[in-house]
Amino acid sequence: MNKKDLRTILLVEDSMADAEMALDALGEAHLANPVVHVEDGVECLDYLYARGAWASREPGDPAVVLLDIKMPRMNGLDVLTQMRGDERLRRIPVVILSSSREESDLARSWDLGANAYVIKPVDVDQFFEAVRTLGQFWAVLNQAPEKD
Repeated sequence: MNKKDLRTILLVEDSMADAEMALDALGEAHLANPVVHVEDGVECLDYLYARGAWASREPGDPAVVLLDIKMPRMNGLDVLTQMRGDERLRRIPVVILSSSREESDLARSWDLGANAYVIKPVDVDQFFEAVRTLGQFWAVLNQAPEKD
């Protein structure tokens, strides 16, 4: 399997501190998959639909989208709603990474079709371990369906 076959991990996170921690953790997981970081839901959809700034990106869907809920312009739940409503995007695994412990956010994420919901721990080591494990599972171990 060459580098071209490796699918991207898409990190959607508006907090630069959280994004840097997640990127470091994914780097420490020694995944060969490229990681792309975008800062809000609008940019996430631009990436998924390969439009705007992402119009010339390599074709192909990400292995997983790590999605923050609370972001400016367009939040994570709106992104998830749009992805699950689109035939082409609805099978892409989405892991919600949220600092929200609100039951309503949790329930809504599952109702909308999130594949996992991880509460961002305040503890840096826990956060590292969570993201590392997520990256390994979704990018390496998870078996995605073949394209129809």
